[in-house]
Amino acid sequence: MLILGIESSCDDAAAAVIETSAAGIAEIRSSTVANQDDIHRAYGGIVPELASRNHVVTIGPVVERALMAAGCRLAEVEGIAVTRGPGLVGSLLVGLMFAKGLAQASGVAMVGVNHIEGHLLAPLLENRIAMPYLALVVSGGHTALFAVEDFGRYRRIGRTRDDAAGEAFDKVAKLMGLGYPGGRAIDEMSRRGNRKSVRIPRAHVKGAPMDFSFSGVKTAVATLLATESGRAERPEDLAASFQEAVVEMLVKPTIAAARELGADTIALTGGVAANSRLRDKLAEAAAADGRRLVAPALKYCTDNAAMIALAGGYRLIRGERDALSIDAEANLSL
Repeated sequence: MLILGIESSCDDAAAAVIETSAAGIAEIRSSTVANQDDIHRAYGGIVPELASRNHVVTIGPVVERALMAAGCRLAEVEGIAVTRGPGLVGSLLVGLMFAKGLAQASGVAMVGVNHIEGHLLAPLLENRIAMPYLALVVSGGHTALFAVEDFGRYRRIGRTRDDAAGEAFDKVAKLMGLGYPGGRAIDEMSRRGNRKSVRIPRAHVKGAPMDFSFSGVKTAVATLLATESGRAERPEDLAASFQEAVVEMLVKPTIAAARELGADTIALTGGVAANSRLRDKLAEAAAADGRRLVAPALKYCTDNAAMIALAGGYRLIRGERDALSIDAEANLSL
């Protein structure tokens, strides 16, 4: 079954074509992304209005490129999967309305997909993973732990109480004048720094060992940079010390959750899953605890349409379809 995936929940417009015959098993025929980093860099973060307006311009060409790269025509597509939430509602609407138009014109089935479900299943794009498994979803907008029990059955067992980890990376990078996207800048600078040079406090949520909190670590860096001694720190050392604190605050609850669930496999996914230190340290911690870490290739950690096609694929294979009246939901729950 050929499935066209469309993703536009934030600042990237993406399309992909996968071929699948069973839930969670797919051959990626193409995956294309129109990135907006250059547009938002001047503002130090994503401007929702600019994101949605740019999607209007790029969504058509991105889908055309995906079909061309897959070597197929729209008439050969047997199902369409599109992100309907959560995300920026203006951005979501562009992709969803485009998908509805394609479904109406072609007569093929369309399903709306939860963006978080896409991330939960993204590790399956290139790996065979037995369910149930534990997934850490960590990005600019989300940080949570889920038990992935089956396709369509997900149980959240931990979450951030305030900021997402990716948001903390971006805000600290902005405080340090490192530019946007901040997570990538901090990761690169940290490689030249001393992780133990600057004392950064770690937050632990009392009574909830599988929850997260990142507002304090962000405030700690802001407070430090307001002092003369803080401004005198080497940027590389501060970046490395901050990153180490965030990574440790992600790893400890994840291992605790794996022990609680008895999960043999931990999946790391979402945009912050591209962070090199997080990948290395969580892999080490998992191995030391007798567990396996699986993470998507870097191009499937950040927002992409292949994961959306995969997440919609199991429903399309069952013969399901959503009405063309479905709407975008900025706060869609899983």
